[in-house]
Amino acid sequence: MIAAHEFVDRWARAWNAHDLEAVLAQFTDDAEFSSPVAAQLLPGSDGVVRGKEALRAYWAEGLRRIPDLHFEVLGHYEGVGILVINYRNQIGRLVNEVLLLDADGLATRGYGTYLGEAENPAGAR
Repeated sequence: MIAAHEFVDRWARAWNAHDLEAVLAQFTDDAEFSSPVAAQLLPGSDGVVRGKEALRAYWAEGLRRIPDLHFEVLGHYEGVGILVINYRNQIGRLVNEVLLLDADGLATRGYGTYLGEAENPAGAR
């Protein structure tokens, strides 16, 4: 398994480059991701995206609607099979992405969590 800081560095580089395939390479084919942003962008999803192909479609739409997307990693937290990435997004919102990792260091589940309440926590247009 790769070191947590390596995962975080690759994750941030991929997102900040808007390199969707590099982001997806860190997830298993059957990964699930939950986020209030998914609930906003994907009506009827209840905020849960299932499978890499659905993640590709969701994140492609997110990048289309947030062309200035940029994450500033503030820190990360490691547990047994879990990684939390604490970052600030392009509109200054504090976010924690919680990732459950398999033995190979790939994310099997993810949760986007935002500090406080907001109608549009990611700044999607």
